[in-house]
Amino acid sequence: MSSLLETKIVARQHALREQGLLRQRKVLSVDHDLNTNASTSSPRFVFEGRAYINFSSNDYLGLSRVPELAEALHLGAQTYGVGSGASPLVTGYSDAHLALERELCALTGHEAALLFCSGFSANTALMKTLFDQHDIVVADKLVHASIIDGLHDSGAQLKRFLHNSLESAERLLARHHASALITESVFSMDGDCAPIAQLSALCRQHHAWLVVDDAHGFAVLDGYRNAEAAKLIDVQVVTFGKALGCQGAAVLGSQALIDFLVSNAREYIYSTALSPANAALALAATQYSTAHPELQQKLLENIALFKQLCREANVPLLGSDTAIQPLIIGDARQTLQVAEELRAAGIWVGAIRPPTVPVGSARLRITLTAAHAAEDIATCVAQLAQVLSRVGVPLVTERQAADEHR
Repeated sequence: MSSLLETKIVARQHALREQGLLRQRKVLSVDHDLNTNASTSSPRFVFEGRAYINFSSNDYLGLSRVPELAEALHLGAQTYGVGSGASPLVTGYSDAHLALERELCALTGHEAALLFCSGFSANTALMKTLFDQHDIVVADKLVHASIIDGLHDSGAQLKRFLHNSLESAERLLARHHASALITESVFSMDGDCAPIAQLSALCRQHHAWLVVDDAHGFAVLDGYRNAEAAKLIDVQVVTFGKALGCQGAAVLGSQALIDFLVSNAREYIYSTALSPANAALALAATQYSTAHPELQQKLLENIALFKQLCREANVPLLGSDTAIQPLIIGDARQTLQVAEELRAAGIWVGAIRPPTVPVGSARLRITLTAAHAAEDIATCVAQLAQVLSRVGVPLVTERQAADEHR
């Protein structure tokens, strides 16, 4: 006889499979036929013996495969060992961590920083530690799941404003005595940018902190990686697993905030610290991205090329100007079908379905990097147009797609 838990698991997995929402891991391996100079090779991997062009990675600047950074990780491991060995408040906090924190503060203008092993843990720790049942928090409707989870655990009252709507945000701030407003710099599913300067002005007017999840903007958008960032943003969460190509995250803010988190954030107190080798790597990646602005320029050129080719092929986009280029299909099953047919053509893109996005807005999430060659992008768009036509997805203009999404 099956246990209650076994019955629940089987039923839930069956329901997800029937709805086209079942998530499964896929084992990927390195394409050994790539050019030996990894820093100049297009992003590819091998799945079940076949090579694919990768249009699903958040490695926006292509730093995860830069030889100099691989050497920095090697040197960090040789110097500090491969792990931190303890939580930060025991013996897990080293001069490698301090050096990275200082570099991040110098870049953004914030007083202090606190390192975490992932962006998810940084967001949840910040939310559930900073806020409690006495707080009202205003947040963009599309903020990340880690923020929602952390706020839920905190007990704070959450009021959500219409996505990127200053009018909606202002109404909530005027109606409630909110402690903070939370948004993202670049939204991970739509690829659009928040009006940070205007939101900052609203927060100053209503005496609320502005908290920005800068996961997809840091090291890509110059506006939030300079000494002026702290003048607009009270708390900035940056991650190292996106444009920096490595691992970890940091919360940046006032010294008082960081001291408070050190004393109270359970994820920080009771977790083994980010390894010093990874901290040294993140420092090297931060410095490398700063020293190589041509990578940002190459990414912008690739984004522009992709959008131009999509316009010419009448492939519908949302109008994003960032590396994240969504194509909304709507139906989850049809979205999976399109993604699978693209894979049959050697193109790997993300098929994003509920609950990651609202029901009826399943989409392809195509991400561009500085490492993509022009031929990769042209191949992707050509195959995309063919598959959409064959499957029967309506081809509309970019403006029509954006208007329908709003």
